[in-house]
Amino acid sequence: MSDVKKVLDLIKEEEIEYVDLRFTDPKGKMYHLSMCADIVDEDMFDEGVMFDGSSVPGWKSINDSDMILKLDPSTAILDPFYDQPTIAIFCSIAEPATGEGYGRDPRSTAQRAESYLKFTGIGDTAFFGPEPEFFMFDDVKYNVDYASAGYSLEDEQTPTKSGHHVEGGNKAHRAGITGNYFALEPHDRCQDIRSEMVSLMKECGLPMDKHHQEVAPSQHELGLTYGTLVETAERVQLYKYITHQVARAYGKTATFMPKPIAQDNGSGMHVHMSIWKDGKPLFAGNGYADLSETCLYYIGGIIKHAKALNAFTNPSTNSYKRLVPGFEAPVLLAYSARNRSASCRIPYSSNPNGKRVEVRFPDPTANPYLSFSALMMAGIDGIENKIHPGDAMDKDLYALPPEELKQVPRVAASLAEALDALDTDREFLKKGDVFSDDQIDAYISLKREDIQKLDMTPHPIEFEMYYSS
Repeated sequence: MSDVKKVLDLIKEEEIEYVDLRFTDPKGKMYHLSMCADIVDEDMFDEGVMFDGSSVPGWKSINDSDMILKLDPSTAILDPFYDQPTIAIFCSIAEPATGEGYGRDPRSTAQRAESYLKFTGIGDTAFFGPEPEFFMFDDVKYNVDYASAGYSLEDEQTPTKSGHHVEGGNKAHRAGITGNYFALEPHDRCQDIRSEMVSLMKECGLPMDKHHQEVAPSQHELGLTYGTLVETAERVQLYKYITHQVARAYGKTATFMPKPIAQDNGSGMHVHMSIWKDGKPLFAGNGYADLSETCLYYIGGIIKHAKALNAFTNPSTNSYKRLVPGFEAPVLLAYSARNRSASCRIPYSSNPNGKRVEVRFPDPTANPYLSFSALMMAGIDGIENKIHPGDAMDKDLYALPPEELKQVPRVAASLAEALDALDTDREFLKKGDVFSDDQIDAYISLKREDIQKLDMTPHPIEFEMYYSS
């Protein structure tokens, strides 16, 4: 109860008025419920808080809606945005009848994944280091209604602004398409905004190491470092929350949508992974790029199950507008040391502790609890079944001749293909009851609704292509 006592003491010391209970749905969206701090006690941490789960997409029906929010006191932070002093706490979802983690709850899934790793005896800790990218704009308009559909994006950094009339004068200094990586002021207009984001993330306990302008104009990245599976998934949720809130405070709007601009790079979420046991890194060895056989098998599992993984790591229809050749998109299922055109990269490290795999196809629309769990389960399957990934490919994969390129497998080309792959390739996820058929079926059904909406809605480009036919 030491963590509980710390929270209760903090409520008194900081004169906290509200305790914000937060949880995540299958799509990765966070929800919250604010409890008056004066009713929060040890019993609440022990028993949890009942709520109606029927309004959460992909969860329970109205006739079976009771669920329990189980507070995790170790996740408590002072929320930096609310006017009233507020502590935010992440929660898992439990079934009232059994007290066990709800099968469709992403956080409970991630907890089961961590337990399964220990059960296998392969390792006791999995570390994850994600790199979520995002865009910030000054003004975003979109509409989809009975007789119209469209969108427009405005930002002072976009190349198109160079010819615009701007009140107070157009100050120029704008990079071109795919020309902004590591840009310095005056090309980079968002240094102070990103610094504010990183400073607040550090205040909230996130381990941060840098920030910078990304390849596309208006695109950015903040350096979140590594942690264990559940804690890193939590940090990604906080990263996104703080990014949205700070952008709004500066009069801008942030999005983790992978491909908001057709003619420029999209936003990814590269994920670095390693497994340790008894304080020792299992991915260090004397093989290719100083990797262990265990690490190669882990890569083999990810490559084998990549298309099923795409359902979790690239879960939006927009994800596949990023996963096309060019624009630095990691569509080819190969591995290589330092080669960024491969979907599995081995970052250079002279220290065995730094040996890890960087999987480059995920994007930040992914639910971090589910995507990290699925990636690890695929890697474990590779280790258990000794799935070797074959030879590394150190050449520029985008420069391969067509006959060679045909031999290299690819990620899914659409969300529909990814969901079909998940439907038929799910057994590796069900080991140790980490995922279940009920959970996977519900997730597939939920995501197919997105596909249906897109398929049934005329796209503006279709008017250009077909209106005069």
